[in-house]
Amino acid sequence: MKIFTFLRSLIVEVTRTVKIFGRFNKIFYSFSHKTQTGSQNVRIAVDAMGGDFAPKEIIEGAILAQTQLKVDIALVGDREILANYLKQHNYRESEHLEIVPSEGIIEMNDEPLEGLRRKPNSSIAVAMNLVKRKQANAVVSAGHSGAAMAAALLRLGRLPGVDRPAIGALFPTQVAHKPVLLLDVGANVDCRPKFLEQFAIMGSLYSKYAIGIPEPKIGLLNIGEEPCKGNELAIRVHQALQDNPQIVFAGNAEGRDILKGEFDVIVCDGFAGNVVLKFAEGVGNAVMQILKEELPKGWRGKLGALILKPNLKKVKERIDADEYGGALLLGVAGICVISHGSSNAVSIRNAIRVAKDAVDNGVLERIRGQIKPRVSVPSDDTPDDPPT
Repeated sequence: MKIFTFLRSLIVEVTRTVKIFGRFNKIFYSFSHKTQTGSQNVRIAVDAMGGDFAPKEIIEGAILAQTQLKVDIALVGDREILANYLKQHNYRESEHLEIVPSEGIIEMNDEPLEGLRRKPNSSIAVAMNLVKRKQANAVVSAGHSGAAMAAALLRLGRLPGVDRPAIGALFPTQVAHKPVLLLDVGANVDCRPKFLEQFAIMGSLYSKYAIGIPEPKIGLLNIGEEPCKGNELAIRVHQALQDNPQIVFAGNAEGRDILKGEFDVIVCDGFAGNVVLKFAEGVGNAVMQILKEELPKGWRGKLGALILKPNLKKVKERIDADEYGGALLLGVAGICVISHGSSNAVSIRNAIRVAKDAVDNGVLERIRGQIKPRVSVPSDDTPDDPPT
């Protein structure tokens, strides 16, 4: 029952996080490195029944991904419903896009663990099982985020040495095409120093092999630049990151530094990361709303808006959540991308791209074995699992 106690506490925070994956930019890159799987054989299991606009937007996004990214798609859901939607789009089931039947959906008001027990053949459970059985390389879901987290941990498990998985969110920065990865953004509200050190290692490897940054600079979110600043957790983590030979630690990162482009990865506990994520979303929404309200005023405004239209389109692309797609769940023994519940077809297409990039660049294989069971942070007297 210990694992269920751990999962239950972890899932509560994740469920609050994933729906708000912000207004972020198009910041993913393709690289020539090929894993043993090979990009031509990448098969993505898509939870077609999960999401506010499922299955319509999920299917349309899957079709976009299959035709544009040349990936194989396994649409998991009710066969009759999915087949009818494919027919409406004049799209037939084939070896490159097939339907994998499932029974039931984990509803948003379902308790994740209980829902998985009652519905073992639900769409998210079947999709995760495809990855576990190596019948798919990755899974993408815009459904119940807590259920996706629970299914990933129960079906796939954690990578060796990883104490806690983390959700990594990419933010645009002032430097074009140079994102910053912030983790954790909600999976672990209460963290120990060793958790954050593990986040730094996983984030560094992801940034290096999926985004293409040769030597990612790691920052620790804090209230000041000096090593002595912050609470006890921050001070201990600062020393641990400084002593860790696996990463390039660039020091503390204050809140104003997140979007400057000076850091490639910033680590924090899930509480602080979640606050930053939601604040960033609010700022993005406010800026776009102000532009919509102010630019069209008067003939000068209308003329200016017309002239600036191409530039405004680029601005939108850099901060549009649909271009982002989803966030990778780092630390589980499989590629799992969690997309926000309101995802449309474009967002799902890009979430599948995130999964494909992770497979093509061997993110899972790169992380596996890089985190030792014991890291450099001194042990403390608190138990490994959160209290019941």
